[in-house]
Amino acid sequence: MRQPMVAGNWKMNGSRKANEGLLAEVREALSSPVEAEVVVCPPYVYLPQVAGLVDGSAVRLGAQDVSDQDSGAYTGEVSGEMLKDVGCRYVIVGHSERRGLYAEDDAFTARKFAAARRHGLKPILCVGELLEERESGVTEQVVARQLDAVMDLEGVESLKDAVVAYEPVWAIGTGKTATPGQAQAVHAFIRARVAERDAGVAEGLRILYGGSVKADNAQELFSQPDIDGGLIGGASLKAADFMAICRAAVPAD
Repeated sequence: MRQPMVAGNWKMNGSRKANEGLLAEVREALSSPVEAEVVVCPPYVYLPQVAGLVDGSAVRLGAQDVSDQDSGAYTGEVSGEMLKDVGCRYVIVGHSERRGLYAEDDAFTARKFAAARRHGLKPILCVGELLEERESGVTEQVVARQLDAVMDLEGVESLKDAVVAYEPVWAIGTGKTATPGQAQAVHAFIRARVAERDAGVAEGLRILYGGSVKADNAQELFSQPDIDGGLIGGASLKAADFMAICRAAVPAD
C-alpha cells in the first residue's frame, strides 16, 4: 500500500517569526501520529532555519526548486548538493509557475529531475495542463508529454524514488478545484502511462493532487483510488488547515 503524502509549498511566503509559529503548531499537532508523510517546502533563504525547526520531528524538509547544474558560474542558482547539505530530502521540479512564468520547458524540467536524483534528493515532479488545453481536450497529451520527458531521460525506474503531483494550472490559486472525478481521471491516466513501461513502478508511485486543496475538500479528493495525497499551497501556511488536510489523506479504517 502506498503511504499517503502531503507536501506544503510555501511559495514566496514566510518570515523567521512566522515560520517558528507555524512549525511549532505543526509539531504539536504531530504529537498525535499522522500516518501520512508530511513535507514542508519553504523559500531557499529559510531552509536552514526550517531544518532546525523540524529536526527530530516527523516533518520532512523539501525545496521549491533545484538547478540542473551541479556547480559553477550560475549566479543565483542552488544545486542539489547544496540542498542535500542543508537537510532537504525532497525538491519540487516542474511546478507550473516555473514552467509558465520562467519558460522552463519539459527538457529543462527533466534535467532538474535528474540533478535532484544525482544528489540523493527525491523529486516531486509536477505535471498539468492550462485552462485552454483542458478546454481543447488535450489534457492527456500534455501530461503524457511532460511525464515522458522525464522517463525518456532517466528511465521509468527513476520514478521509484520520486513523487508525481498533478496540478491543473487553471485550479492553482484561483479558488477553482478539479472535481474529484476530473482529478481521479488524470491520476489514473498518469499511473497507466507509467504502467506502459513498468507496472510495478506504476503501482508503487505516489501521485499527489495540487490545485486549491483546502480542509473542506481534501477528504473527497483524497478518497479517490489513485490520489495519494496533496501538494498544498496557501493552506499549508495555516497550521490547523494543513494538519486537517494531512489527516484527510489517511484512508479511514
